Amino acid sequence: MSDKVASWKFAEELVTEPAVAAHARQASLELGIDTVSPATGAQIALVAAASSARTIIEIGTGVGVSGLWMLHGAPEATLTSIDIEADHQQTARGFFSEAEVPANRVRLITGRARDVLPRMNEQSYDIVLVDADPQSVIEYVEHGLHLVRPGGTVLVPHALWRDRVADPAKRDDTTTAFRALLKETSESTAVLSALTPVGDGLLQLTRLDA
Repeated sequence: MSDKVASWKFAEELVTEPAVAAHARQASLELGIDTVSPATGAQIALVAAASSARTIIEIGTGVGVSGLWMLHGAPEATLTSIDIEADHQQTARGFFSEAEVPANRVRLITGRARDVLPRMNEQSYDIVLVDADPQSVIEYVEHGLHLVRPGGTVLVPHALWRDRVADPAKRDDTTTAFRALLKETSESTAVLSALTPVGDGLLQLTRLDA
């Protein structure tokens, strides 16, 4: 094992995951749903806490792992989470209840994100997390940057997409989409961009323009 891999493994195993998030993670594995790693969860919780987030949109509910982590960091926030899978959202609702998140702090919308997002108020959210339909990641990030307030942050887990993005020989549609997103955002003057290698990559974009 290389030192770099050992360090990544150490960082992942260092995290103590909240019990309900750990239960949700196990459910994700059983259902075959990709979710954020424990270290990625800790990172997005930190972003939520540091920004004193009050309003969060999540594109891709899964069974609630990411949402639980963000509400762990910002327990007073209101989470709006969008997913096309009603059954998964019902499972997520159970985990939010188990974590004693007040029902009025979580709004689950069943539907296609590209249909729902245009109806949301622009510049009204502190965080938008994008974790759905990876081939549409650029479209969802563009929506997210319209929805966050100046100083708000768009979070994109899986930004290194299963360690394929760094390998120029990998040219499938999803890998190419993430690679294009990273290039575009790294060159943008409208956002402050940071890519960290937790999990399989976490892209953080903070909106700079007023």
